[in-house]
Amino acid sequence: MAVRPTLRCLREDLGPPPPTAQVLLDQIDHPLLAKASEQFAQADIPHERIRSIDDVVLFKVKAGRWRGAVFTDDEDGAEVRDWLVAAGTREEGSHEDFYAALHQQGRAARQRYNAEHDKPLATDTYSGQLLPGQGDRDRYLLEAGTRFAVRLDSVLRALVTGSLRDGHEHAADFPGFRLGVIVRADDGHETYIAIRITGSVRNDLTVTILSRVPGCARDAWFPEYALPERELLPAEQAWSNLMDPKAAAKLLDQA
Repeated sequence: MAVRPTLRCLREDLGPPPPTAQVLLDQIDHPLLAKASEQFAQADIPHERIRSIDDVVLFKVKAGRWRGAVFTDDEDGAEVRDWLVAAGTREEGSHEDFYAALHQQGRAARQRYNAEHDKPLATDTYSGQLLPGQGDRDRYLLEAGTRFAVRLDSVLRALVTGSLRDGHEHAADFPGFRLGVIVRADDGHETYIAIRITGSVRNDLTVTILSRVPGCARDAWFPEYALPERELLPAEQAWSNLMDPKAAAKLLDQA
């Protein structure tokens, strides 16, 4: 999974304001996020810790002049594992170090914390203000529809392309249902496509699935009572359409 910036890091460190929920924060185009996602792609690869921060474990990430701090959430059930919680640049010729500045900010935050709480911290730094909070978790949940649409588009393209190649049904599992695609593209004939949905799904979800099938008119789907080689099973529904042969050829060329 890609490294995700906290809302605070995105607003105050990286620069651009948070986009609408139609844009996944972990897909934002930024060199530091790209490097962090590459660096933290596998959990078993060792990373360099920021030793001056002693209240939480933060790791270094560098991309050109950009410097960053990554927090890894190891709690069971955490939906996001790796977060970019702080970022900055090192100007050419400057002796100011991002990680030294981060340490000074952590010490100042600890002083403020101790002044406001009865039980003082024993650590040298305090980084709670950097870590992902409820707002970050709410934003992640808000993006659920976008994540589903992105995955649905990717899976549909793969299933259609696979069936175009061999003429057999290709299928994939989603939470609560299974999606199957079969395409018949004989030379000199129209390209027939059938979509099979197994499981209990809402009507609006069926409409969403059919509307995102590449190369097919959204208003031309017809309900079927059988697939090309068999009858439908209980809890199955099937829809057929004609696929644009140019779109089919383009899918094969891009595969």
